[in-house]
Amino acid sequence: MENTIAIGAALLAALLMGLGIVGMVAGNLRLAGFSFLSASLVIYLRETRLIDD
Repeated sequence: MENTIAIGAALLAALLMGLGIVGMVAGNLRLAGFSFLSASLVIYLRETRLIDD
């Protein structure tokens, strides 16, 4: 494993996406929106700061 922090960030983003889907199904749109926003920020940070060129 080259970059374990980047892999952890990808797993966190996937977990947050799953939590967002669960929130949507349960009708808790605040949880879903916060989860999707957080996942988007984690993906952005992973791609701009954690991935080596």
